[in-house]
Amino acid sequence: MQKNLYPLRFEPFFQYRIWGGDQLRKLLKKPIPSGNIGESWEISDVQSYLSVVTNGSLAGRHLKELITLYKEELLGEKVYERFGNQFPLLIKFIDAHEKLSIQVHPDDKLAKQRHNSFGKNEMWYIMHTEESAELIVGFKENISKENYRKLTSSEKEEVLNKVKVQKGQVYYLPAGRIHAIGAGVLLVEIQQRSDITYRIYDYNRKDKNGQIRELHTELALDAIDFSLYNRYDTPYKIKENLFSKIIDTSYFKIKILSFHGKIKKKYEPKETFRVFIVVEGNLEIKTSTTTEKLKIGDTLLLPAFVDEVHFISAPGAKVLEASL
Repeated sequence: MQKNLYPLRFEPFFQYRIWGGDQLRKLLKKPIPSGNIGESWEISDVQSYLSVVTNGSLAGRHLKELITLYKEELLGEKVYERFGNQFPLLIKFIDAHEKLSIQVHPDDKLAKQRHNSFGKNEMWYIMHTEESAELIVGFKENISKENYRKLTSSEKEEVLNKVKVQKGQVYYLPAGRIHAIGAGVLLVEIQQRSDITYRIYDYNRKDKNGQIRELHTELALDAIDFSLYNRYDTPYKIKENLFSKIIDTSYFKIKILSFHGKIKKKYEPKETFRVFIVVEGNLEIKTSTTTEKLKIGDTLLLPAFVDEVHFISAPGAKVLEASL
């Protein structure tokens, strides 16, 4: 069966967002339509947004079909055992021309109970920022659930932690952590396969139909982690020409490769799929059967059965590797 399987590229889904802009087209050269396009869903198994292959003999087949057909050869043995015919991650680029709503996501237990869904743990890798761009991540002071409940929507913003953000920074956002992307930020979001968001405060903005956007005040209250943490960013160190760990959780593992020249990487066959996301420069990814030329903003899914990959690049290329 695996002889017909190879590294896969997919057609992105471009999502209108009231806060979206045009950096997906300007910086990543995405063929986005007109209007406020805030998200490019690169690899998705979310219902109604099933990614479709664009390269090779499997072009036109969607991700769900391929998982059903290839099973552990695509996902990996333990991944398939855990998730069955579901791809466990959702990969996005997000362009925030204006600030996003303040929001929170439920964990697996709460999401299963309320929505029969996975929860939403996610990670941001910052690709570009305008001057003075900010994020909201967590709280800046201790506050109890009872006192938080008494605050007005605008008062809630005042107790949250705002941070200046720069290119190359990483933020891991476990389910329950309040957050918001500020204006002038382009990032990669790697998350669990879930589209559940509880909107806490949205600056009284109206949607494209002129209606005030819905808030999920009570739903959010039980999902929020009210703990105060010393820091909210995720520090990591890059070792040139090696895959350097950024984060390792039960939801996903993320590494970064900053390199030039040629690198050969050996993998355990059928251990796990891998998603490569180019965040700087250009490179080629070669296997025994195919060569894919990738540029900044491109994404590639490497099936689990592939056990050797060659990376070729000019100086300055950086690629994220997401796996389980």
